[in-house]
Amino acid sequence: MLSQIHWCGLICCKPLLEDFLAADVLFILMFPVIKVNALKCPESDPIPIPHEWFQPGDLLIGGITSQHLYGFSEHTFDVHPSQDLYGLSDLITKFYQHVLSFVFTVKEINENPQILPNVTFGFHIYDSYNNPKMTYRTTLDMVFKSHIFAPNYRCSTRKNLMAIIGGLGSDTSSHIADMVDFYKIPQLTYGSFPMGEVDTSQSSSLYFMAPNEVPQYIGIIQLLQHFGWKWIGLFVTDTESGEHFLQKLELLFFQQGICLSFIQRFPKLLRLDDLGEFSNIMFDFYTHFTDIKTNVYIMYGESLTLAWLTALKSVWEAANPGKAYISKVWITTSQIDFTLTGTQRVWNLQFYDGAIAFQIHSRENMEFEEFLRSIKSYTGQRDGFRNHFWEQAFDCFFPNSGLESLGSQECTGEEGLGNLPESLFQLKITGHSYSIYNGVYAVAHSLHGMLSKRSNLRKILADKVDESPELQPFMLHPFLQGTSFNNSAGEGVSFNEKREVAGGFDVINMIVFPNKSIRSVKVGRLDPNASYGNELIINQHQIEWHRGFNQVLPVSLCNEYCHPGYWKRKSEDKSFCCYDCIACPQGKFSTEIDTEDCFKCLEDQYPSKVQDRCLNKTISFLSFEEPLGISLASTAVFFSFMTISVLGIFLKRRDTPIAKANNRDLTYTLLIALLLCFLSSLLFLGQPGKVTCLFRQPAFSIIFSVAVSCVLAKTITVVVAFMATKPGSSMRKWVGKRLALSIVFSCSFLQAVLCIIWLTTSPPYPELNMQFLMKTMILQCNEGSIFMFYCVLGYLGFLAIASFIVAFLARNLPDSFNEAKFITFSMLAFCSVWISFVPTYLSTRGKAMVAVEIFSILSSSAGLLGCIFFPKCFIIVLRPELNSRHQLIKQNN
Repeated sequence: MLSQIHWCGLICCKPLLEDFLAADVLFILMFPVIKVNALKCPESDPIPIPHEWFQPGDLLIGGITSQHLYGFSEHTFDVHPSQDLYGLSDLITKFYQHVLSFVFTVKEINENPQILPNVTFGFHIYDSYNNPKMTYRTTLDMVFKSHIFAPNYRCSTRKNLMAIIGGLGSDTSSHIADMVDFYKIPQLTYGSFPMGEVDTSQSSSLYFMAPNEVPQYIGIIQLLQHFGWKWIGLFVTDTESGEHFLQKLELLFFQQGICLSFIQRFPKLLRLDDLGEFSNIMFDFYTHFTDIKTNVYIMYGESLTLAWLTALKSVWEAANPGKAYISKVWITTSQIDFTLTGTQRVWNLQFYDGAIAFQIHSRENMEFEEFLRSIKSYTGQRDGFRNHFWEQAFDCFFPNSGLESLGSQECTGEEGLGNLPESLFQLKITGHSYSIYNGVYAVAHSLHGMLSKRSNLRKILADKVDESPELQPFMLHPFLQGTSFNNSAGEGVSFNEKREVAGGFDVINMIVFPNKSIRSVKVGRLDPNASYGNELIINQHQIEWHRGFNQVLPVSLCNEYCHPGYWKRKSEDKSFCCYDCIACPQGKFSTEIDTEDCFKCLEDQYPSKVQDRCLNKTISFLSFEEPLGISLASTAVFFSFMTISVLGIFLKRRDTPIAKANNRDLTYTLLIALLLCFLSSLLFLGQPGKVTCLFRQPAFSIIFSVAVSCVLAKTITVVVAFMATKPGSSMRKWVGKRLALSIVFSCSFLQAVLCIIWLTTSPPYPELNMQFLMKTMILQCNEGSIFMFYCVLGYLGFLAIASFIVAFLARNLPDSFNEAKFITFSMLAFCSVWISFVPTYLSTRGKAMVAVEIFSILSSSAGLLGCIFFPKCFIIVLRPELNSRHQLIKQNN
């Protein structure tokens, strides 16, 4: 241990706000004051900076932060014990609220008789200067020094440090923890950062007043998924925190199908003297912001990151007057605040209009806002940097302030914080200030509980010891870990097992107006304790996008959406977020945007013309109502009447020679069979049912077999009759009706047997054919056994060919006694029709198939009727003089 530090009296680094009077407990808040130049102070006359804020009491509290109050170039900073670090430059005025929230909370606690009724808080506020060496130096100064710097020595009993509020950044928290963990001094951080960067073990003295930033990763993913953004740009500070954020987010992006169009690492503090580095950053900056596909940017870092981007934008605008940036959507994490420094007041944050920011959850505190409104400037020595804040914020100067004036007019002291734009100062309590507020109260409640226990202990030990043990920082830990209270906003505050205050993040929409004013609107909430998938609640209708989007939801994709009717095919040479849109193949559809594949409709549906939905198919069958059905039915009826007319003529003239020739009974049977053939075609019209499907083909086959058998019998009868006329012919015994009837019966019976076998083994049945036509379901009869169908049809063809051959051979017999020529022509027409029927039938479906079969039935039947009976009817009706025995003999001679 050091016994004395000889140069400690020359140290220029002093608390910015400090209570010098007696106190038993010290509570410290440290803020970094960053300078452009480090000014040396005379060794013979060191410049102390401590200033009293208000009357102290028994307990003093304080802390440290790493958030910048001032911007600086780090390379100009060099810590030396004889340097005055009060050379102020560019103040980030918005963070002055953190100091004031700390002061307000201490004041509120001291005025509350319910908490620590017999003690009054005092406090110190220190600065870390955002520098590790300064953080260590100031921590030692805070812990061990009274008026001299003697590490590990308590130079005075007037200060007893019990807790530290500080560590807005993880690096500062770690530096402080390295120094104070050994002494078990509680440190309450108020920034949100990855827990992996600080020691969270039970031996650590860290407490976290804000939730760690890990839930923000899920919030960002869900936010991108909610709006369908998949092509994202990322700006991240080149720090350990930034690298941790990048590693976690890249993995989540890959798992959720989101791609990074670019990753731009930014130095934590930009060095303006390094023109090469600055030029590279500027080039990358322009390249990224002119990318029209990437409309969503995620920014991770600190508020200075946004300040530097704003500076780069201003430089670009100065170099390109009149040229505006393409509209973008910014998504920022909780460590970033939308702010301008004092010298940036003339700049505009319009570039960030419509940004979505994750901020530590906070509740409105009207008393705090009134406290801020009541603050006026003064030249007293109780606030070490208020005048500097005033000059920066209001662009004015105080006479004889000892500082280089930035303003052009003198400060009146009557300016109010409520008149400042939100980019410079915010009256509404921010998330960081809210965490400080809760942190001070947590310490106060813990001290209250500890002092109450000590009071009870004094009563118990009054007769045994003179006084109770001295207060030590480590005694506060059990009370802090178990503290639970409701703050003035009505929210419960307590620590979980990780020493973290359970809470979430507010989702804020930043609206920047052309007059440079800013309005922040809460549009959602991120609750880490919600069920998976429901952590983020967002009200999309409250969001106002950048004016360049015309309030239309921005799109950020590698390529346009694949609309319904298309599917996305990934390209091997591009990122997996980039793909080509391919139209769905024939018969398939897609109903969603960016579908991975097209799908088939249900069997009773078909894709629309643009293949974006399915439509119900219509049922098709050859009905009596449609023109084709009416035509075929009319034709069948017409020929039926014709057949009946012919039958009537033959019945009326049955005793004439022509009617008697070639077996009158066969003529009647043939006409009746033809009549039934015409009528059987009607079975093929109308909606197919079980009965019609079952009987229409067998009925047609048997009836046609009877008709063709009659024709065959007529022809054979003629041949047998002429052969029997030869002397000594043995064919005479076959002459007569028995031969004809046996031919008709046997041929028809064989066809009937085939039909019975067909119906018993695999009968026809109605079915819906959904595959042949895209938009139509064909209601048709399935023939069951195709083999049996063609057997029946083939047998019918066999009879027709046999009749044709016999008739052809008998064509030269005398016309007066037979009709062989007419039968030859009729069979030629019959065979031509049915030979053409087979390929036509096989090549058609639906109505056409049925129409082809009906046409074949009608045309072949009409051929038989016309070729065989028209000449006879012509003679019977129009030339009756030829219908006589005398005429027949005359013609024969």
